[in-house]
Amino acid sequence: MSEDFIGYIGWLLSIFGYLIAARSLSSWFPDARHHPIVQLLYQITDPVMVPASRIIPRIGMIDISPIIVILILFTISSRLTGQSSGF
Repeated sequence: MSEDFIGYIGWLLSIFGYLIAARSLSSWFPDARHHPIVQLLYQITDPVMVPASRIIPRIGMIDISPIIVILILFTISSRLTGQSSGF
């Protein structure tokens, strides 16, 4: 495969990681869930986050699945783009 295509996939994974971080931050604001942009954010990230939330257990009331998914996405992204860190 082309090196540019692999870099593009890594870039998309990184962007998806940031979208999951934004989703996690939006959960701190209860009224934000009704905003159209936040609803779109949930629609985009739900295909990954819903199964991850089922697999990864909560710690008390804290859902750590977004942190784990973000770390996985950034690790894969940094390997694909050849960077030392995806953050």
